[in-house]
Amino acid sequence: MPDIAVAYSKKKDRSDAKSASSKSEKKLKSEKKPKSEKTKDKREKKDKKRSSNDDDDDASDNAKGEKKRSSKKSKTDSSSSTAVPVRSAVTPAVAQEFYEKHNISVTGDDSFMPFLDFSQTPFGSDILKACSKFAKPTPIQSACWPVVTADRDAIGIAETGSGKTYAFALPAIHWLVKTHGDRAKKCKNPLVLVVSPTRELAIQTHEQCVEAGKPLGITSMCLYGGSSKHQQSAELRQAKPAIIVATPGRLIDVVENDQTLDLSEVGFLVLDEADRMLDQGFEKDIKKIIYMLRQGDDRQTVMFSATWPKSVRALADTFLRNPVRVSIGSDELAINERVQQVVEVVDRFQKDRRLKDLLQEYHRTRKNRVLVFVLYKKEASRVEEMLKRTGYNCVAIHGDKQQNQRIDAIESFRSGKIPLLIATDVAARGLDVPDVEYVINYTFPLTIDEYTHRCGRTARAGKSGIAHTFFSEEDKSHSGELINVLKQANMPVPDNLFKFGTTVKKKQHGSYGAFFKDVDPNVKATKIVFD
Repeated sequence: MPDIAVAYSKKKDRSDAKSASSKSEKKLKSEKKPKSEKTKDKREKKDKKRSSNDDDDDASDNAKGEKKRSSKKSKTDSSSSTAVPVRSAVTPAVAQEFYEKHNISVTGDDSFMPFLDFSQTPFGSDILKACSKFAKPTPIQSACWPVVTADRDAIGIAETGSGKTYAFALPAIHWLVKTHGDRAKKCKNPLVLVVSPTRELAIQTHEQCVEAGKPLGITSMCLYGGSSKHQQSAELRQAKPAIIVATPGRLIDVVENDQTLDLSEVGFLVLDEADRMLDQGFEKDIKKIIYMLRQGDDRQTVMFSATWPKSVRALADTFLRNPVRVSIGSDELAINERVQQVVEVVDRFQKDRRLKDLLQEYHRTRKNRVLVFVLYKKEASRVEEMLKRTGYNCVAIHGDKQQNQRIDAIESFRSGKIPLLIATDVAARGLDVPDVEYVINYTFPLTIDEYTHRCGRTARAGKSGIAHTFFSEEDKSHSGELINVLKQANMPVPDNLFKFGTTVKKKQHGSYGAFFKDVDPNVKATKIVFD
C-alpha cells in the first residue's frame, strides 16, 4: 500500500507541474500575440469544440475544458454503475457444459459466451417484456444472442419449435434502438427486413415483431400474396414501419411494380427458413432482394434454417461476412426429442375409421388442440365435412381458401375456439401454437422433411407431444427414410413397416426433382482435347 501511495503522489505532482507549466506557457503566448491572432485562436478553439471527432490532441490548450469534461464523465459513470449492476459473465467452463448438454456447436468464432439468463442480455426491460412468460432463453437464443448483438453475421441451425423467431427478432429491435434511436419509431424507409418462405410463417413472425416492438413504439408490417396489394401499399405509406416481414414474390412486386417501398436503407437482414426458400425455387428472388439493400459492412445479415445443405452454404458464402454458425444438434433435419412418434401401418380404406377411433382417445375432452395433416386440398375439405357430421368442432385450412379464411382458421385454432384443425402442408411450417398436444398424419407427406416439420407442430415451448402417423401401401417409397428417422430418435419401428423395404432414395430437389444436379459454379471446367 505505501508504494502505491508514493507512486500516486509522484504521478499527481507530475500532473500538477505539467498543468502549471501549460498554463504559464499559454499565458506567455497570449501576451505576445497581436489582437487579430488572439481572435483567430478563439475561433479555432470553438471549431474544435464543435467537432465530435476531436480527441483532445492538444491537452495544454484545453486544460480547463478537459478538467470539466473529465469530472462530468466520472459523474455519469458513477451514476450508471449504480443504476445498472455489473452482471457476472459466463465462464468458458460453464459455457462448455451448456453446449455439451444441449448438443450445441459454434464455428467461426468461439469467443462468444452464451446468455443463460435474460438478465445477462443487453436488451432493455421494454424489449424483454416479450419474454415475460418464459423462465429462461431457449438454447438457440442463448447461443445466438451474444453473436447477433455484437453486430456479427450469424447462421442459426436448429429444429422446429426451438424459438428461432425471437432469436433474431429481439436483436433486430435492439439494433434499431441502438443504431437509430427515435428515428426507428417512424421512418420513411424500412431499416430491418425479414424474408420468409410462406404466408403463415411471415404473418406469425410479424405478430411476434409487433409484440416485441410495441413497448418501444417500433412498428412492423407484413407483405404477402393472397391479399390486396393496393391495400398493403396504402398501409405501407401510412404506417412507415421500421420492420418489414415479407414473402419474396410480394416484396419484389411492391418494390419494382408499385414502387411504394425503398429497401436501400435496410441495414439488418434476416433470411428465415432459408432451406425452404431455396427448395421452393426462391434463390433468384433472394439474390435480387439482397442487391436492393445496403451492401458490405453497412448491412448485418442473419440466416436461420432447419438444415444446412450445400445450397444454403453457397448462399451464406455469397452474402454473409465472416459469419458465426450456431448449430443445435445435427445439421440435418431432426425431430424434437420431446415428440413421441407413433407409426401405424393401415389400409387406406380404413383411415377414416381409425381417425375417429384416435380422436375418441386423443380428443376426448373436445377442448384440447389436435392437428390433423392431409396431403391434398380436396382431401382436407372431405375430412373436415366427415368430422363435422360426426359432431366435431373443426375447421380446414388449405391453398384453395382465401387468405382471410386461412388467418381466421389459424386464429380460431390458436385461441381454442375451434380446437381441431385439418390442414395441408401450408401449416407444416410457421404454425406456432404452443399447446398442440397431438399431431395426426392422416396422409403421409411427399417428403421426409415435411414429415419432420409436421411433427414439429407439437411439443413446442418445452412441452411434450405425440405425432401419430398412418402409413399405407402408397407411401412405401418413404419407408426407408421413415425407419431411419424413427431409429435416430430411439422410437419403436413397427414390424410390418419393414415389409416395404429399407432402401433410401436419393434426395430430390423440391423444385426440380430428380433432374436437379448440384454443381459448384466456382469449379473450373475440364478442357477435353481430341487428338
